[in-house]
Amino acid sequence: MLLAVDVQYEANKAFVAGVSFENWEDEKAGQVFKTVVEEPGEYQPGEFYRRELPCILALLDKFKLAPQTIVVDGFVYLDGTSQPGLGKHLYEALHGTASVIGVAKSAYQGISDQFALLHGGSLRPLYVTCVGMELAEAMGHIQAMHGKFRMPTLLKLVDTVCREKQP
Repeated sequence: MLLAVDVQYEANKAFVAGVSFENWEDEKAGQVFKTVVEEPGEYQPGEFYRRELPCILALLDKFKLAPQTIVVDGFVYLDGTSQPGLGKHLYEALHGTASVIGVAKSAYQGISDQFALLHGGSLRPLYVTCVGMELAEAMGHIQAMHGKFRMPTLLKLVDTVCREKQP
């Protein structure tokens, strides 16, 4: 199973969503998972993962999910290679049992163009980083994802589901 996850915050709640799929080219999710985390941690500049990671782990635990690969909204490595971001911390929390691909909508300061990927007909890149697989493989997977636009269909879906702010 492959899983894309995202989190949306409102006041003292985090709305966490995941969509599962079997193949990178899938247009539709296999299943949709949602949960709410009460009182998520405060945002700490430069340490976004401290707030988001417990939310993603809560979703995985609640539904007993053990995906082969997880796609997160954000970076695995902030600089592409060594400065850990959300995805690297998730990989470590799962003891390397799932590879993690980060797909970010904007560049982090200092990240090189080797991490930029144009998807669909977009002229604005996504930034892809990963752990547990080679970058070329991760970029190939994200490139193969269904969708005519910048954001692949299932990544847009998981974003939409968590923004619905319902358990």
